[in-house]
Amino acid sequence: MSGPRLTVKSIRATPVKVALTYALGTSAATVRAAPLVLLDLETHEGITGRAYQFCYVPSAARALIVVLNEMLDAVRNKAVAPLDQWARLAQRYTLIGVQGIVRMGMSLLDVASWDALAQAAGMSLSAYLGASPRLVRAYNSNGLGLMPTAPLADEAEKLIEGGFRAVKLRLGYATLEEDIAAVRAVRKRVPTEVDVMVDYNQALSVAEALRRGRALDDEGVYWIEEPIRHDDYAGCAELAQSLKTPIQIGENFSQVYDVQKALEAAAADYVMPDVERIGGVTGWQRASALAFAAGKPLSSHLYPEVSVHLLAATPTAHWLEYVDWLNPLLQEPLRIVDGMASPPERPGIGLMWNDEMVKKSVMV
Repeated sequence: MSGPRLTVKSIRATPVKVALTYALGTSAATVRAAPLVLLDLETHEGITGRAYQFCYVPSAARALIVVLNEMLDAVRNKAVAPLDQWARLAQRYTLIGVQGIVRMGMSLLDVASWDALAQAAGMSLSAYLGASPRLVRAYNSNGLGLMPTAPLADEAEKLIEGGFRAVKLRLGYATLEEDIAAVRAVRKRVPTEVDVMVDYNQALSVAEALRRGRALDDEGVYWIEEPIRHDDYAGCAELAQSLKTPIQIGENFSQVYDVQKALEAAAADYVMPDVERIGGVTGWQRASALAFAAGKPLSSHLYPEVSVHLLAATPTAHWLEYVDWLNPLLQEPLRIVDGMASPPERPGIGLMWNDEMVKKSVMV
C-alpha cells in the first residue's frame, strides 16, 4: 500500500434524501426514504476521497454535518493516514465516546481517506487492500418488508429479476403463523435454488425467538438475523446452539470490541459488520481478522459500493447485502450480474456523484 503523500485540505458534506424503490417495513419502523450524507474529502494534492453515510433519520444527517465540520479542525493540513487519524479523533472524543454521531463522522472520514489513498496509488480499493479480482455473492435486500402475503410474493419475484440468487425477508409479524405464511409465500414464488434469509430486527424475546426459530427450522430459511436484542450475546448463543437454522448478527457491532465479545460468547454462526458502525475500512479490517481467526463467515450490512471492495479482501467473505439506495446519485452504480458483484476497477472505491441528481435531492 503505497502512493503519494496526501494532506487534508477541506471536507464538503452534503445532506440528501432519496426515495426508496421499495418501502422497507420492519418490526421497528417503515422506511420509505433514505437520508444520506455525501462526503468529499479534498486534499492539497488535488485528489478527492468520497464516502457516504445512511443516517436513518434526517435530523441525524444534520447533526452529522455539524460534527464533521468540527472534526475538520483536527485533520486539516494533516496527512491522510487513516490509522493515525482514527487514533487522534478517538482521543479527542474520549469523554463523549466514539458512538453514534461521533462514530458516524469518524467512519465517514476513514472511508473517504482510504478512497483518496487508493486513488493516489492508481488502484481500486480492493487491490489497494491486497485483494485479487474476485466476484462476491450478493443478495437483494430491497423491500420484502412486513406486508400481506400476496404483494410480498409479487415483490419477491421482482427482486430476483436481475439474476439474484438470494433475497432477504423481514419478519416479526404479530404471530408466528403470519411469519410462517410470509416465508412460505416467498418460497413458493421464487425458484428452489434461490436462498431466503430472514431478519427480525431485534423484535423477539429469547423465549419467543426459540419458539419461532424452531418452526422456521423446517422452512428452508438460509439464516435468522437479529432475532433478539443485538447485544444480548448470551441469548444469541442459546439460539445458535438450539436452532438448526444459522443465526446471523453484527450490523450493530460498535467497533471491533463488540465483534470480539460476540465471538468469545459463540453468539452467532455468521457475522455481518456495518461499515459505519464497525469503524470504516480500518475497523472492517480488524473485524475481518477476528472472523478469520474464529473461522466465521463474514457478510456485509448495507453500503454495497464500499462493502464489495472490503469483502473481496476478506478471507471468510460470505454475502454482500445489496440495496440500490445510492444508485440515483451515482454516475455508475454498482452492477450485479447473475447474482454476483465485482469491485469496480476504477481507482479508489469508484464513487462518482451524479451532480445533477445530487442537487435535486439535497435536504432543505
